[in-house]
Amino acid sequence: MGRTLLGIYLNDHVAVVTAGVELARRFARAEAEWAGNGKLDRLAEEMAEDRDALVEMMRALGEPSRPTGHWAGWLLEKAGRLKFNGRLLNRSPLSRVVELEGLRLGVEGKVAAWRTLRARAAVDSRLDADRLDELIANGRSQATRLERLRARAVAELFGEEAAQDA
Repeated sequence: MGRTLLGIYLNDHVAVVTAGVELARRFARAEAEWAGNGKLDRLAEEMAEDRDALVEMMRALGEPSRPTGHWAGWLLEKAGRLKFNGRLLNRSPLSRVVELEGLRLGVEGKVAAWRTLRARAAVDSRLDADRLDELIANGRSQATRLERLRARAVAELFGEEAAQDA
């Protein structure tokens, strides 16, 4: 079976969502006390559920999920740990801000993919438009929660004025 442009697009999103899930899980372990109330664990679980929903939609569309996408996403997250953050051996306060921004960007990309599939659902009965509307709303909620955490992290690291400008 040949690769379609939609299949390539969706597999690319699987890779990015997989990286996001890995980052969210690691971030939840590292920052659980800072965020409190299991917020980050819930967010990581939601992101894993979103990845599963994407793979399920690919199946419904007859687009195979390539294992390389999952592995690429996993590797992408691991490579992201090598960023310069002012510390060599331990976690930098800057890591919190940068990782929250990365998670937020990933969620925005995921919502864009849901919107793309939602547009296709208008002409493709294999896609559940109501489910896509739910995924879009959930993604927006995730982005809002991440933004609140990011603004708090910026304020703690750089001061209140920086958070208001950010």
